[in-house]
Amino acid sequence: MDRNVCALDRTARVALAALLLVVGYRTRRRWPGTLAFIAGSDLLATAVVGRCPVNALVGIDTCPDA
Repeated sequence: MDRNVCALDRTARVALAALLLVVGYRTRRRWPGTLAFIAGSDLLATAVVGRCPVNALVGIDTCPDA
């Protein structure tokens, strides 16, 4: 499994994930909060794993060629 999420993209995903998780947790009794929490969880997971299926589908690779 090749990585397609690196460096700046990974940092941005973690920051946005943290924001969405906080918003989702604070408004968890409403559906927008639930959606924000799910989106934040997905962003955090793709940042940790280093692979994004949507990036792979579209052909985006933020990792430099090694």
